[in-house]
Amino acid sequence: MAGPLDLEQDEKPLDPAVEKVRRKLVRFVAVNLGLMFFDVMAVLVAVVYKSGVLAPAAPVAVSRVPGEIASGDIALPAGARVVSQSLSGERLSLHLALSGGGETILIYDTTQARIVGRYTLKAE
Repeated sequence: MAGPLDLEQDEKPLDPAVEKVRRKLVRFVAVNLGLMFFDVMAVLVAVVYKSGVLAPAAPVAVSRVPGEIASGDIALPAGARVVSQSLSGERLSLHLALSGGGETILIYDTTQARIVGRYTLKAE
């Protein structure tokens, strides 16, 4: 006696055209799941890399006595001349004219006492 849940008796082989579509669908799902897994792993690797490897370094402690004038040396390229400067927070921007005729901008961090950026100006 066949019940409503007796699927083995009701299963018949699929039509070849339907079987071909089913195989394509299974392959499509498998490829998309593989790509999605790869994407998720890439995002996780990027998050771990950003949080661990590129963690901001502890600032170098520059000893300053309250009320004393801050001072220090900034190494410039030989023959360079300061065209202009600008201070924003703890960052000092120096526009330099180089001895070879070019121009560059240096970004100096006063808390870390080091150059943190160097940009060469070029004509297009």
